[in-house]
Amino acid sequence: MVDVCVGVGFRAAAGRADIVAAVRHVLASAHHGSDAALHCLCTLDRKAAEPALLDAASELGVPVRGFAAGELAAVEVANPSDRVQSATGSPSVAEAAAVLGAGGGPLIVTKWSANGVVVAAARKVS
Repeated sequence: MVDVCVGVGFRAAAGRADIVAAVRHVLASAHHGSDAALHCLCTLDRKAAEPALLDAASELGVPVRGFAAGELAAVEVANPSDRVQSATGSPSVAEAAAVLGAGGGPLIVTKWSANGVVVAAARKVS
């Protein structure tokens, strides 16, 4: 079984259902013929206590981990964004948070977005 950490970036208008749907989509993409088990949701520290994310994590049965913008900015990612950099202080939230949550594990699904939610997945390392 492969433990997967999903990085989540989201707009204020995104709700629990939007986040859950995006996470499920990225998990299905990460499946690659093996059992993928969701380990945690990861995001920018100032978004980690947002009710929509906490409700989504509760529905999915996993914890939420938040990382400071400086921590996120230190992670090299496949798809940096100037817009995200301007808004958060990091060129990535979803991809960088997934990698940090996975203990430096590799991205297995790069960022994907729908309905104001951006997700990416990384394989957890021991």
